[in-house]
Amino acid sequence: RAPPTDFEGPPRRSVLYMPGSNAKAVAKARTIPADSICIDLEDAVAPAAKKEARMQVLAAIQEGGFGAREIAVRANGLDTPWGADDIAMIAQSGAHAVCLPKVDSMETVIAVHQVMAKAGAPASMALWCMIETPLGVLRAEEICRAGRDSRNGRLTALVMGTSDLTKELRAQHTPDRHAMHTSLQMVLLAARAHGVLALDGVHLNFKDAAEFAAHCRQAKEMGYDGKTLIHPTQVAVANEIFAPTPDQVAESEEIIAAHTAAVAEGENVVVVRGKLVENLHVEEALRVLSMHAAIKELAAGSA
Repeated sequence: RAPPTDFEGPPRRSVLYMPGSNAKAVAKARTIPADSICIDLEDAVAPAAKKEARMQVLAAIQEGGFGAREIAVRANGLDTPWGADDIAMIAQSGAHAVCLPKVDSMETVIAVHQVMAKAGAPASMALWCMIETPLGVLRAEEICRAGRDSRNGRLTALVMGTSDLTKELRAQHTPDRHAMHTSLQMVLLAARAHGVLALDGVHLNFKDAAEFAAHCRQAKEMGYDGKTLIHPTQVAVANEIFAPTPDQVAESEEIIAAHTAAVAEGENVVVVRGKLVENLHVEEALRVLSMHAAIKELAAGSA
């Protein structure tokens, strides 16, 4: 499928993980201004607590109170004793998306679609695939292709699992993340080629606000749509950095107005702020304005 030319759906500037076994944390998520909440049944839950956490998460989602925020649930992998039951629960929970960890093949994507269909997941329920291994990075394009074809088609996001990937690569955590650059760009290329979102991985040292902000800016400059988070204090920074700036919104409005006027006069090229504007700039301006409108709509719906 060709990638969409404008922004679709709610913003995902900030995707906050919350441990599914911690009822107080999940309840607190209702008051946190993250664009999306991803309730975790995988890494954040001990094996002995998996079943109880699953039922607790189901009750919390069905209770509601999250406003207009998108709710995803990170299941355990299908190769674990808990994955299929997790996905069956999510399918009937009212959540918006299944987040599947450590996806590294198209076969896994096809299998999770089959499990979701068998469990009666609504057609609107999305799939997020986490890319956390070298194989996942190398196969990101086929993962997208499998998740976007006419038989499946639930895939809406690739989520970087940079912590696990760093371990698998035997790399080092550094301020500039140079060890992650190739992987981040390869996954982004696959996402853009197939019209799905790309979400950056977590920043574990949540007390280092300056480095976190730098990583957000780096991801945005690459083209990422948002960042996954581990702490509520990270939400405001991610929301600000991944949102269009007021000047970008103003310039986009100028581009649309100038281009519309030019087309009415039989012209297809116009100059705005001393720069030549062509159709590709108009498409980007439309995307910026669509995202700006979606952010405002989400804020109003979550108030």
